[in-house]
Amino acid sequence: MNLSVRPGDIAKLPSTYQEFYREIAPHFAPQDIIADPLRTLAYGTDASFYRLIPKLVVKAGCNEQVVVLLQVASRLNIALTFRAAGTSLSGQAISDSILVMLAEGWSHCDVDAHGCAITMGPAVIGAEANRVLKPFSRKIGPDPASINHAMIGGIAANNASGMCCGTADNSYKTVQDMTIIFHDGTVLDTADPDSVAAFRLSHGHLISAVESMRDDIGADAELSALIRHKFKIKNTTGYGINAFVDFDDPIDIIKHLMIGSEGTLGFIARITYRTVHDHSHKASSLALFPDIRQACLAVMRLNRDLVSAAELMDRKSLQSVEDKAGMPEYLRTLDSEVCGLLIEVEAENHDALHRKIDAAVAALEGIPTARPLEFSTDKAVCAQLWNIRKGLFPAVGAMRTMGTTVIIEDVAYPMEHLADAISGLRAMLDEYGYTDSIIFGHALDGNVHFVFTQDFAKEEQVRQYDALMQEVCNTVTGQYGGSLKAEHGTGRNMAPFVEMEWGKQAYSYMLRIKQTFDPQGILNPGVIINEDSLAHLKDLKHLPATHEIIDKCIECGFCEVNCPSRNLTLTPRQRITTQRYITSLRAIGQSGELLKRVEDDYQYMGEATCAADGLCATTCPVAIDTGSHTKNLRSTQNKTMGRRIAGLCARNFAPLTKGIALALGFSHIAHRVLGKSLLGGLSRAVRSLSGGKIPAWDPWFPKAAWFRPVNTKKVEATHAPRVSQDGERQTLEPGKEANVSGRSMGDEAPRQVVYFPACVSRSMGPAHGDLDQRSLTEAMLSLLEKAGYEVIYPANLDALCCGTPFESKGFMEEADAKSSELEKALLAASDSGRIPVLCDTSPCLYRMRRVMDARLKLLEPVEFIHDHLLGHLNIEPLPETVAIHITCSATKMNLQPKFQAVAAACARSVVSPPEIKCCGFAGDRGFNYPELNASALAPLKAALPADCKSGYSNSRTCEIGLARHSGISYQSIVYLVDRVARPRSDS
Repeated sequence: MNLSVRPGDIAKLPSTYQEFYREIAPHFAPQDIIADPLRTLAYGTDASFYRLIPKLVVKAGCNEQVVVLLQVASRLNIALTFRAAGTSLSGQAISDSILVMLAEGWSHCDVDAHGCAITMGPAVIGAEANRVLKPFSRKIGPDPASINHAMIGGIAANNASGMCCGTADNSYKTVQDMTIIFHDGTVLDTADPDSVAAFRLSHGHLISAVESMRDDIGADAELSALIRHKFKIKNTTGYGINAFVDFDDPIDIIKHLMIGSEGTLGFIARITYRTVHDHSHKASSLALFPDIRQACLAVMRLNRDLVSAAELMDRKSLQSVEDKAGMPEYLRTLDSEVCGLLIEVEAENHDALHRKIDAAVAALEGIPTARPLEFSTDKAVCAQLWNIRKGLFPAVGAMRTMGTTVIIEDVAYPMEHLADAISGLRAMLDEYGYTDSIIFGHALDGNVHFVFTQDFAKEEQVRQYDALMQEVCNTVTGQYGGSLKAEHGTGRNMAPFVEMEWGKQAYSYMLRIKQTFDPQGILNPGVIINEDSLAHLKDLKHLPATHEIIDKCIECGFCEVNCPSRNLTLTPRQRITTQRYITSLRAIGQSGELLKRVEDDYQYMGEATCAADGLCATTCPVAIDTGSHTKNLRSTQNKTMGRRIAGLCARNFAPLTKGIALALGFSHIAHRVLGKSLLGGLSRAVRSLSGGKIPAWDPWFPKAAWFRPVNTKKVEATHAPRVSQDGERQTLEPGKEANVSGRSMGDEAPRQVVYFPACVSRSMGPAHGDLDQRSLTEAMLSLLEKAGYEVIYPANLDALCCGTPFESKGFMEEADAKSSELEKALLAASDSGRIPVLCDTSPCLYRMRRVMDARLKLLEPVEFIHDHLLGHLNIEPLPETVAIHITCSATKMNLQPKFQAVAAACARSVVSPPEIKCCGFAGDRGFNYPELNASALAPLKAALPADCKSGYSNSRTCEIGLARHSGISYQSIVYLVDRVARPRSDS
């Protein structure tokens, strides 16, 4: 499908936007400007409870493109909103004008020699920055709960903090330098003296305005005192006007004003943080107190010199997760008012850690507890405790009534008022009918979140929400002098209340700041500064019930980091958003051009380019597998003829796999006869003529694999050939003696395994350029022989399939029929599950585990090698660097540690590029939609070191794509192990 802008979509825009498009188009790739109704809606979605649909979405990948956008927008007076990951919660990353999304090109990350500073592009994910810093025992200061998904641009622009950074290590306190692009396209690099000097000359008016505000605020003792007082606690309401009292140099002031400005003053194109120490010695305790007041009193005795975190969780919070797997049993037994405080201490070494633990226990002495106070240094126990805290927001999302929206508010109180303020907040929520709401948060900073659900489709509930927020705002600011936004940013949600918190005089300076930096008001209008007192009640997002698989989605975007189509078409969040939109259009009787257009476009953008790998569920807070929803859609859309063909293939599976092998054999012969260039050109022409239905050949296409089990009798199981020391092939039947690797087994029971070679292994051999030219089944049998294993095959092997190829296309009946057929054969071959079953392909094994009889001991190749083979082999590691790719199915089976361990045992150095998640090949989708595979693996080649000449995985089709886009051979991990393994003489 052509993803370029269609002229008809531009023609529907207002004339000014048409002119904007014409002026910027020469500077962007055609696919990087989006105007269609599906993607403008989908890309315009963020994690907040607001919805605006941009007229145009533009993917920008460099400073020069941003400069063009700003200059054209300034000339035409068109509003721009910049967007990073879209995990923000207050409506600051949406627009009904031009939405500028960060594309490839903003992910550079450079660390200084000692790890004391890190310079990053705005598209670097926070957790990735910490991964790069880990060898230095350093990390970035900000630690938002969304750090695995949020990008640095958003973290800085929102001054996001978190559980441990407090006000000492947030972006404001740790920023060193940044590159800023202003509303007129001017670029300022604060680390470059020449850039600073040029900016002072060209923008003397801005410098003078900043100096004037600095002097006016400095001369106002009362205002200066208010600013210092309010920034003692977390505060992201309005602009960071503390910059005027903390710094004198206007460049320093500008730099710090940009932190927390939410894209309303300029674009942060690069930022350098001073890093902080990442302590390796840590201990955690879930302290339980009789009620929320006692827990707050406990917090008031603690400080950051003593503990690094103190996370408050009221009883309703604990109840929301107590029935989830992995939670401590005692949570269910707590009284109705008990409140938890998750405390963490950290130190440089063991002795210092235990001194801090003793000091923390002493500080809390005398405060009644519901259970004895105990700290643990056990990493598993600590992880269990922190999983309680991390599961709170998702738990509410999962339990909400369908059609309601999850709202998370975020306030901070001065520590001296904490007990009264939070007790009052609980009472207020109950009074307004939010009895199921939960309160939790970073109590050590006086910062708590309260979470509840709301149906914004009902007017009375909108009024209820407004009444609550009015009283919350009055209480937080008027009674306690707190912050209406502590770390989530002002956004649209709190923009109408900024003046209420700060007062008229301080707010007037915020108006001056906006006017100085954005005189036309084109940068993210409506955010932070908004004169509409009802803005927080407008453009509210409705989440209609659409399908049981996806209805729990809270549109947070945590799924997106794993999605192979995220840079091509849609992400899981965007697929769900679009499906909800389609549901809404149908509900209002919309059956015209718009609905048809969205449904038609979704076939490619949503369905065809979804790998359906399910990896999205592993980072989704409520474990939604959008891939399962895609398979469900395919199932409902499969036409009668398609189902007939699928049934025919299922019933004639042996001839089908032979046919595939014949086709691959023919392509290999054609390669040898015609050569790479000619065959490639011819196949591309054939693909074009077929409308993309016939895959184009490339040099990494596999050759045929011709697998034949020896001695296939019509019995319940047949057994693989063995090779004795003299090279004579033998067939081992149950209970018979054999000489395995020179060892007489005698009466000793042999090691046995049922080997089910997947259909892909039985038909697809190595590619012409692969290092090992044996088929996978040959390599697997070689390895099993070295380890002294007797191999058993299921009967009628050629006809067997796990059902995965049918499931992925939505043919569920055929998939289940093939799985059932295989299950019976495996139960017979394994003596009803007594003998373990090995499948050589990870995705197949994953389905088998999900649908087959629990008696079967089903093992994936990495798992079988790690648990059963390594102990029977001598391994001589290769003196080279190898790459590994852990497939989606292996990831979902938690096999990453074993995969790493097996590879590390076999090679001197192992690389697994963290930026590569799902490879996007998705069975045969990589043949039919090669652009999906290409997009998913775009970073692969650059991520591999120059000395890496081979790669290993555990799925044959994934290996085709990995080889294609890396330029090196990728084969099953079985080949690597067999290459370095020797039989043990005592085995």
